[in-house]
Amino acid sequence: MKSIVIPLTDWAAGERKFRYLADTEFFQSFDNTEIQDAHVNVEITVRKEGHGKVEAVLRLGGTVTVPCTRCLEALTLPVEAEPSEVLTPGESPEWDLSQAVYDYVCLSLPIQRVHPEGECNPDTVRFLSQVERSDEEAAASSPFAALKGLFDSK
Repeated sequence: MKSIVIPLTDWAAGERKFRYLADTEFFQSFDNTEIQDAHVNVEITVRKEGHGKVEAVLRLGGTVTVPCTRCLEALTLPVEAEPSEVLTPGESPEWDLSQAVYDYVCLSLPIQRVHPEGECNPDTVRFLSQVERSDEEAAASSPFAALKGLFDSK
């Protein structure tokens, strides 16, 4: 597994920058089946205050490819986020931010992941239109269709 680990030993108080790449292999290590491809640059600015608090500001930028919710074809989405994390003082010689990066990328994705209008797979869109029409026709021919407006007239 590719890890995003910040070493906390061997440097005094101050600020340091680290760069990582969260790619497809990184997301696969979390057993994420939705993210099919990824190229997210991770820049981490770490501020260490002596033996006390350690703060990390993450800058995430890049793209991930996920299946479109409508047609299931590949959809590339931008990822942009600037979260921060604080580590409470402890004896740990390193700080693993892998889970945080994974979580922030997943949270930055929209709930509905669909292509812009007209860019979905046309065969799938055509099939979905036929299914919708079949559902409407089935509802209209249902024996309960006559009862539909029964309570609306009062």
